Amino acid sequence: MNMGMSDESTHFVLSDVGILIAIVIVALWATHLTWCLLAAPFHPTQVHAWAHVLVQGFLYTGLFITAHDAMHGTITRHRATNTLIGSVAAFLFAGMSYKRLYVNHHLHHAHPADDHDDPDYHPSNRFVPWLASFMWRYTTIPQIIVMGAAYNLLAHLAGVAEWRLLMFWIVPAFLGTLQLFYVGTYRPHRKPHTADMPHNARTMPKNHVMAFLACYFFGYHSEHHLWPGVPWWRLWTKK
Repeated sequence: MNMGMSDESTHFVLSDVGILIAIVIVALWATHLTWCLLAAPFHPTQVHAWAHVLVQGFLYTGLFITAHDAMHGTITRHRATNTLIGSVAAFLFAGMSYKRLYVNHHLHHAHPADDHDDPDYHPSNRFVPWLASFMWRYTTIPQIIVMGAAYNLLAHLAGVAEWRLLMFWIVPAFLGTLQLFYVGTYRPHRKPHTADMPHNARTMPKNHVMAFLACYFFGYHSEHHLWPGVPWWRLWTKK
């Protein structure tokens, strides 16, 4: 009698785990943010308050990584569920359009670091203009309206102190954006490219703890481009 799991059974198990991990990340982000905005006994000059800013920034990165996994269909094999989870994660990150992200990200995988066809690459190959182009490309008028409305509702209707909104909501979102850009775009895809870098993508040295803290294993970026169907939480197995 074969006591092992079939490929289909394994896929169901991984799908269940992927959904659970996505829910945990969203829940941790929401719970920590709510506590920081409404209940945490912090003052902006306290060092430990800024430690929570870093934690929230890391959780923001996790939101985007969750949306990213949905784009690759690696949260669950059910397309509609992937789309739902990805759309929620992208919206919570900063009112972003999952559809826009999806189209551009798959163009990036089709033409990594191409001067003309990769929407996530900038031909200057320099950090500041590349980051500015990256921010411009993914910032939309509806996003600005949504984020402005959310800010005013939280500040004037919910009564959240504006310093808390700045410190625990806005700053962490920018920190998460910088982390994602540097580790997942600029560092792996900047030129020069060499023959030993598949898909024009560098990878960081093998250190699973540092890779997780750096960007949920996306410092292993060459591996991600080689195996885009592997979820973030199993990417370390390809190193």
